[in-house]
Amino acid sequence: MSAVDTPPLVRLAGVSKHYGGVHALREVDFAARPGSIHGVLGENGAGKSTLIKIISGVVQPSAGEMQVDGRPVSFASPQAANAAGVVCVFQELSLMPDLSVADNICITRPPTRFGLIDQRGQRRRAEELLARVGCADIDPRMPVKALPLSRRQMVEIAKALGRDPRLLILDEATSALTAADVEKVYTLLHQLRRDGLGILYISHRMPEIKALCDTCSVFRNGRHIDTFPAGARTNDEVVHMLIGREIHNVYPPKPARTAAPAPMLETRNLRWTDRLADISLTVGRGEIVGLGGLDGQGQRDLLLALFGVLRGVEGDILIDGKPCRIGSPRGAKRAGIGMALIPEDRKTEGLLLPMSVGENITLAALGGMTKFLAVDRRKESAGIDRMVEALKIKLGSASAPVGTLSGGNQQKVVIAKWLLTDARIVLLNDPTRGIDVGTKQEIYQLLRDLADAGTAILLYSTDYDELIGCCDRVMILYGGRVIRTLEGEDITETNIVASALNLAPGDAMPEAMPA
Repeated sequence: MSAVDTPPLVRLAGVSKHYGGVHALREVDFAARPGSIHGVLGENGAGKSTLIKIISGVVQPSAGEMQVDGRPVSFASPQAANAAGVVCVFQELSLMPDLSVADNICITRPPTRFGLIDQRGQRRRAEELLARVGCADIDPRMPVKALPLSRRQMVEIAKALGRDPRLLILDEATSALTAADVEKVYTLLHQLRRDGLGILYISHRMPEIKALCDTCSVFRNGRHIDTFPAGARTNDEVVHMLIGREIHNVYPPKPARTAAPAPMLETRNLRWTDRLADISLTVGRGEIVGLGGLDGQGQRDLLLALFGVLRGVEGDILIDGKPCRIGSPRGAKRAGIGMALIPEDRKTEGLLLPMSVGENITLAALGGMTKFLAVDRRKESAGIDRMVEALKIKLGSASAPVGTLSGGNQQKVVIAKWLLTDARIVLLNDPTRGIDVGTKQEIYQLLRDLADAGTAILLYSTDYDELIGCCDRVMILYGGRVIRTLEGEDITETNIVASALNLAPGDAMPEAMPA
């Protein structure tokens, strides 16, 4: 019996969820089967998050019925869902940073001995689960906060497997992973499918859906649009279902340049520990410069060094041709420099989730909105309204907690927070990670509009298409050094990949010839 013919493990019938007058889900029928990887597609705000929160017991539906193994259920909590074999790995990690890896993995079901936690048994259990996800190199005794984001994501997956799931839900599980860890997740999921697990896989990355999934479901505006076998629809058809309209030009056109723009940001022999080595670069006025290369080659460190986060940085930073010292983020955003950094992790580094949308938007610009030590509320409100309109942020109220917004709209709030400071130099660290195609297009247009208005933009992205489509120049980092700069027609996937592997230009494979 094929997976599509097996009885559903989880079924939703006529499920709706509304928050006041906002309908997050509308009369959804949906089924997840054992031994199958089911891709769930949709823009941010389409209803995907609400769907998986209902299935995993985080929220209860306003109407409709959910069944597990054909029996009606109502999960009052995630713990109740876990007990039924439904385990979710959310995009926002649930790890406790000050606890060890082993403590986090076994936190809900620690092995005990004589009524106490068996530390040795817990460490063995963590080692087994880490090896299962292909991360035997992680020391279970180290604190989670010492791990990079990619490794923390793998620990989260190991923690989920420790709960012995029958249905595993993964929400943008690879958005924070390195290429090597992505391959480990692919191998793991294929094995879990062979073992008979049901898997719901939420992703905005079409290549992942094609590589992994047996079945796909598309959601839009809280409705279940269609379910079909993976590969049965073209990319254009899927995009049309996702957004309800055609997208022909994802990337805005780049301006023709007759001369190099005047440098606004420049570094000379920038060095930091063994992570950055003699980096010299320029970002001109009105220019978008990309940072490429394999993940972990110093791109993030470079952005942090420029923004004054790192200590012990050597070398020179010049703004408008004048040397300056940037010793802190506050110094980076001061008048005369005007720098902003859009961080990698919006949840932990970009936003204060319990605070309102408006408070988050104005947080970095409050210094310019105060009068006699009091915030000018009229000016603050005008700034919020201007950013909401400019970035098309979808929200019910600016006074609502920012954590209630979809991921794409949260990312827009992070960008709005820094644009409100009137930054002249914008540093971006993988800004469209986990963002849907429609919101990506809006962000790409925003970046080009900013550049056309004279802003200097330094963009690190793990998406090669993004570097090709957005950037006027792309600098490839390898081992903390800039080893090649690509311009114009040289900005191709072949050249980016070959340079990322530190291959000489002559060693690169030629572009594919037309059939």
